[in-house]
Amino acid sequence: MASGCDGFEFDVRCTRDGQHVLCHDPKYKGKELAITDYADIGDGLACLDEVLTRFAATAYLDIELKASGNEGTVAAALRAHPPQRGYIVSSFLPEILIRLHEMDPSLPLGYVCKEREKAQQWAELPVMAFLPHHSLVSQRLVDEVHAHGVQLLTWTVNRQRELLRLAGWGVDGLISDDPTLLTATFPAAMAASG
Repeated sequence: MASGCDGFEFDVRCTRDGQHVLCHDPKYKGKELAITDYADIGDGLACLDEVLTRFAATAYLDIELKASGNEGTVAAALRAHPPQRGYIVSSFLPEILIRLHEMDPSLPLGYVCKEREKAQQWAELPVMAFLPHHSLVSQRLVDEVHAHGVQLLTWTVNRQRELLRLAGWGVDGLISDDPTLLTATFPAAMAASG
């Protein structure tokens, strides 16, 4: 955000006692999150509620759910602190997206995909966005996704030439590990989003 980006992506997992923590991996400091209470994890992991409280008014949020089981409490947290600059609840797991849609059809959902053989599942899911790995993206795919009224966001793009090519194809969003590169590559867009 300090570099000028309009938002960020983060991974959410649930602890045994129902706390939604930001963590990519199923374990943190050697403890499996799904079978460990939040108080027993130790400090260092932010919670979804904290991120929503702090950033709901200022950032676009891509909230990626890494495991199923607590979709209802995620939906409730978003109702309590709705992000004002836009958001999406994304997942690699179609069952999570289907469950969330059944709970609240108004939730903006996104299907994340890295494997070519699973890529076409986006068309069968109740999503507003498809998030394929950048290696799967082509002009044809962007056009097909847009023809169905779905946005295409792609990740993780860390080379300027790829950023420019994908932007030229009309992707709706670029996710990168390098916010400084994004700002340098698209200075006018970053200034407008701030």
